[in-house]
Amino acid sequence: MPQRDTFHETVRQALMSDGWIITHDPYSLQFGENRLYVDLAAEGPIAAEKEGRKIAVEIKSFLGPSEMADLERALGQFALYRFLMTREEPDRSLFLAVPRDAYEALFDTADGRDLAAAQELHLLVFDPVQEIIVRWIE
Repeated sequence: MPQRDTFHETVRQALMSDGWIITHDPYSLQFGENRLYVDLAAEGPIAAEKEGRKIAVEIKSFLGPSEMADLERALGQFALYRFLMTREEPDRSLFLAVPRDAYEALFDTADGRDLAAAQELHLLVFDPVQEIIVRWIE
């Protein structure tokens, strides 16, 4: 099993508080003979805004010594996981979960917004202290 991100339980709790049902922890993908793991998968309960919606969430803390190195790794994982999910389960959307401070430093800038748009990133911004989802960006 893969090592869990620092904020794994935080994001899990935030999703459940937001009404999501955790269906996989972790969510497994196959790449040739290798198995890869997205941190979480969830389904929306029966509700008008979430009916039948399925997501997978890759959680990133951005607590490493270099935010740019963390960003590079996160983007690579996101691209690979999205490719595999599109083949295996095209109705499930992939989100990159990032703490609010990392979002503000990296994605809430002109370059960050351009990057997110160009890469078609879906972001889930969370507050690690309050354990809540602050923003969904699609």
